[in-house]
Amino acid sequence: MNTLKIAIQKSGRLNEDSLKILKDCGISVDNGNDQLKATASNFPLEILFLRNSDIPQYLIDGVADIAIVGDNLLVEKGGAIEVVEKLGFSKCKVSIAVPKTVSYNSIEDLDGKRIATSYPNTVLNHFKSKNVNVEIHQISGSVEIAPNIGLSDAIVDIVSTGSTLFKNNLKEVEVILKSEAVLAASPNLSEEKKVLLDKLIFRIQSVLEARKSKYILMNVPNNKIQEISSILPVLKSPTVLPLAEEGWSSVHSVINDDQFWEVIDQLKNAGAEGILICPIEKMVL
Repeated sequence: MNTLKIAIQKSGRLNEDSLKILKDCGISVDNGNDQLKATASNFPLEILFLRNSDIPQYLIDGVADIAIVGDNLLVEKGGAIEVVEKLGFSKCKVSIAVPKTVSYNSIEDLDGKRIATSYPNTVLNHFKSKNVNVEIHQISGSVEIAPNIGLSDAIVDIVSTGSTLFKNNLKEVEVILKSEAVLAASPNLSEEKKVLLDKLIFRIQSVLEARKSKYILMNVPNNKIQEISSILPVLKSPTVLPLAEEGWSSVHSVINDDQFWEVIDQLKNAGAEGILICPIEKMVL
């Protein structure tokens, strides 16, 4: 029987989030004693725990069939690797930062300057597209210290909260790209393994839909059902069940998390009462 090999980061937040989405997909993984390889007990999946920066090459070589990885890393090293699903977590930016004391008006201010980064290909391609020439100093870690020790005039690095930049007297001045975790596939994937991948993608999409949705139910006067239904951003139409109290019904639907408070206010103003919101574990469309 074919087994799909998935590479994930061996430690850190991306590791935790990757294992969580697999668990939410109903896939059981026992990674006791910090193993570098584990097998799922209820899905034909083998998990490889790898150093993050090595994952794109493992995909290109076909050692791993798929991977959960930041798409910023694929931009830097990925080549022909296909992104098959955006996962919506581990969001960050790859940004240009300069010392706080430096005046910055546009990217042209960095023409001829020294840039320290762990993403040389991304940086060179970006500055080349802007017709700006820079000198790259590739650093594998602690990029933020480079301007303070005179190694560079600016840096390009991952920014999440900006607190690390602030501590090192730097300021973010421009975003090169926005990144999030993605499910990526090897260009060498066999047809048999593509079938398994499709099954996994179906589960992941169901989990992602559930994460951004909530189940909503409320009591509504019967003469307000049509108005309430027009407010609800439903999949098809709301479920309406009669209540024991004459003239009232219970209306059930699904609401997008992003629209939550705006829609709730509209529902209350339209006459809905006893509104309950529940999380959704899975959502199959």
